[in-house]
Amino acid sequence: MTEPAHPTSTSTSTPAPSKVKQTPLEQMGGATGLVYTMLPIVAFVLANASLGLTPAIVTACGVAVALSALRLARKEPVQPALSGLFGVAVASFVAWKTGSAKGFFLLGIWSNLVLGGVFLLSVLVRRPLAGLVWGALNGTGTAWLEDKPSRHYYDLATLALAGVFAARFVVQRWLYDEDATGRLAFAKIAMGYPLLALALLVVLWAARRSARRLRTPATPPPTTLT
Repeated sequence: MTEPAHPTSTSTSTPAPSKVKQTPLEQMGGATGLVYTMLPIVAFVLANASLGLTPAIVTACGVAVALSALRLARKEPVQPALSGLFGVAVASFVAWKTGSAKGFFLLGIWSNLVLGGVFLLSVLVRRPLAGLVWGALNGTGTAWLEDKPSRHYYDLATLALAGVFAARFVVQRWLYDEDATGRLAFAKIAMGYPLLALALLVVLWAARRSARRLRTPATPPPTTLT
């Protein structure tokens, strides 16, 4: 008497969850990036008002080091932490060399002018940086360069970013000339991530419009019967 054959067990393999692609804002540090950027600046201004320039420099650098260590301990992205620490260190060095608290913001002011010019130039040479950076961060490539409407979308996004950098430079340079260190710190924070987030909405709009165009197959021209 033969035993009934056992049913063959088919192993159903659960597909591995796909890796969620980070948005550009998340790659720059996420929502907490604003706090991490703000705290060394606030610490510098408060310490300078009550203790003087040198203690303010030490305080700002100490806060930046502590925040970087915290991000590393929490296994958060390393690049924003190191970039923020480097920025505070350079800004502190400039303030120390100039002997003025407002020197802490000098490098950022002129960086905005340079970045605004670079973004504007990229539009003039028909290589809008908003599209190039978006493609590099998201792995979508540069196929959009061959599509004229897509290039116009990214032109607008690049001009929006150039406008952000230009506005930062104009306002912060004016406050720098007025020796308004407190208001300069507030302007740097208020015109930082909040303004950048608005410009990134334009970049996201351009990316979606471009992707929609590139997904749609081109309609062949109608054939004429002779």
